[in-house]
Amino acid sequence: MPTGTILIIGAGGVGSVVAHKCAQNSDVFGKIHLASRTLAKPDAIKKDIRRRWKVDIETHAVNADNVPETVALIRKVRPDLVLNVALPYQDLTIMDACLEAGVHYIDTANYEPLDEAKFEYKWQWAYQDRFRQKGLMAVLGAGFDPGVTNMYCAYILKHHYDTIRFIDILDCNAGSHGHAFATNFNPEINIREVTQVVRHWENGRWIETPAILDDKSIHFLFDYPVVGKKDSYLLYHEEEESLVKHMPGLERIRFWMTFSQNYITHLKVLQNVGMTRIDEVEYEGRKIVPIKFLKEVLPNPASLATNYTGKTVIGCIITGVKNGNESTKYIYNVCDHAECYREVGSQAISYTTGVPAMSAAMMVVKGVWKGAGVWNIEQLDPDPFLEAVSKNGLPFTVVDYKPLPASRASF
Repeated sequence: MPTGTILIIGAGGVGSVVAHKCAQNSDVFGKIHLASRTLAKPDAIKKDIRRRWKVDIETHAVNADNVPETVALIRKVRPDLVLNVALPYQDLTIMDACLEAGVHYIDTANYEPLDEAKFEYKWQWAYQDRFRQKGLMAVLGAGFDPGVTNMYCAYILKHHYDTIRFIDILDCNAGSHGHAFATNFNPEINIREVTQVVRHWENGRWIETPAILDDKSIHFLFDYPVVGKKDSYLLYHEEEESLVKHMPGLERIRFWMTFSQNYITHLKVLQNVGMTRIDEVEYEGRKIVPIKFLKEVLPNPASLATNYTGKTVIGCIITGVKNGNESTKYIYNVCDHAECYREVGSQAISYTTGVPAMSAAMMVVKGVWKGAGVWNIEQLDPDPFLEAVSKNGLPFTVVDYKPLPASRASF
């Protein structure tokens, strides 16, 4: 089988994992190109990949905000697809470049405007006709959550149920990195995400509840496999929007994420003193954005990997009906930070995003997934994708379970 060519845009923690995993699958990815705004990070990853896997990759500098510059790189490299693991602000410009250059597109997070802490799929769904008319495929949300969690739902529906009534997505990081305060992925994106007003879908409408820093936020102790009981907060996450659209008859979907009291306390202080602001302020005669400055002084998420211990546990509790009988399944993955570091030099948050992103690229390069237009990942066949994800380090477990309580008062 002929091998494919991939262009990875973004050389942070996730981009590094993707590049390493592509190198491990060089029978599929015969040519691997890694691009970022400057060459420093791609070149360091290139050196590490050569040392670990004896595979050579090519590196490039590109400003992904600049469509002509990105188009020029795509035409130079001539990839089968572009895998976007850059910032979500850049999704639309990279999609524009892919359309102009005539290549498939994959990302891991939906578009977010730079000047507003709001993420939703409407901007990318608007590209449907343009990708269809060009005969190109755009796969959205191919990380873990969104990504694998969406495919867990698709898999459970395909193999266990006729319809799904309830979905609870639970994301637990039970790891320890030794810092007083740090975020596990881009601090700017992470903080914008978790300080938003919470939404969840119930009985045909979106219901808003207080953000996690509010004293009235909704949270409860959940007993996770392997790692035990952790405080889990209701949070809005983008896969809720696409799953509501693509899982007909879904009555309720919620997303829960663990946060320590240490994290909550630090973030409250930062918000109270204005460091999480996304608008410009004047400082010594120049304009700066506080959250961008904060990003520079916080630990680089990629640097956390060295001493990270503990595990992540991410999965879905799904209640559905088969032949008139209702039951609940819990499907989840457990990933170890230290094992990720030993394998590819990353922590588990980057690993659990990078492995699925590479696996989605594999599905497109091998022609397993086909179809012009814009696709959320749960619209595609989950079986070969989850098989590739499992084979490449993220196996899953399915067990019978009990549904989570329906209301806050029941927790």
